[in-house]
Amino acid sequence: MYSSINRFTYLAIFLLLIASSCGKSDLKIMTVTGEIPASKMGITLPHEHVLFDLTMIDSLTTSRYNKDSVIRRMLPFFEELKPFKVQTFVDGTPEFMGRDPQLLAELSRKTGINIITGTGWYASDKERHLPRDIKELSAEEIALIWIAEAKNGIGNTGIKPGVINIGISGSKLSDNDKKLVAAACITHLETGLPIMSYTGPATGVIAQLQIFKKFGVDPSAFIWLHAMEEVSKSLLLTVAERGVWIGLDGVQNDLNASVKISEMVKYMKMIRRLDHVLLSHDAYGYIVGLPGGGTIRSYTELFGSFKLLMLSEGITQEEIAQMMVKNPAEAFGIRVRKAK
Repeated sequence: MYSSINRFTYLAIFLLLIASSCGKSDLKIMTVTGEIPASKMGITLPHEHVLFDLTMIDSLTTSRYNKDSVIRRMLPFFEELKPFKVQTFVDGTPEFMGRDPQLLAELSRKTGINIITGTGWYASDKERHLPRDIKELSAEEIALIWIAEAKNGIGNTGIKPGVINIGISGSKLSDNDKKLVAAACITHLETGLPIMSYTGPATGVIAQLQIFKKFGVDPSAFIWLHAMEEVSKSLLLTVAERGVWIGLDGVQNDLNASVKISEMVKYMKMIRRLDHVLLSHDAYGYIVGLPGGGTIRSYTELFGSFKLLMLSEGITQEEIAQMMVKNPAEAFGIRVRKAK
């Protein structure tokens, strides 16, 4: 369906962008196999999942799945990425939802694709994935747990996170939401890791940015997941103008979803904010508890019909490459971003 000329053109632009970025930044990112320069991220999928477990936290255990079976099931989907020169894959699975850094590291070694995992907790889904003692923990105590993972590695694996993954339960922040956002800010100021927040509509972003302001964290440390759920262009503009990273991460094999996200990309181009857009699929990957992990969605839709749709709407090859190469390197590059 996609010609070799199309792939060659995309690769040529990608190589040009990489060449132009080399030597201009000493930012680093942390992958499950170690630290690399941000300029080596290449084409990046900034919000995906390899394995997801939606069971109650009390029932959560790695014995619920076989690592080797998961790797065998997921390897072909990573191999599909190679013709499109994808070099980095950000796994957005928070702790207590199936995060498995050792599984990710094995996949990375087998495929040569950089994988980033995260620290952090998720309050959505009726707070089913939060520790039972969350109410007794302060934001500072939660942050100490996340900072320890960033500095010493997750558990006894020695594998360090490259991002802070949090999720809020609604646009009106609960007490636990506020603690998670505050803990993320404290962790960012100590580690420089960016904060990737499952949010949805912009009102939730604005509420979180109020906490960022309290802690002196610049909005450029904030990656807004599911931004395509916002229907108000004025609110989208309000958030974009603050320097937040806009995650249009719902690309899938669905015409309505593709058109909606393409329209948002066009709007971001019109307001000159394409330099803060991140594109991804938010594909769940292997779902624990379903036979064979369930129906696994490909991570390649961005490079197929969705890319063709963007091109037909006037988004250039260079702009697509910017959203998938330059922007992720800037968004995930580790450094403390204090409010100006």
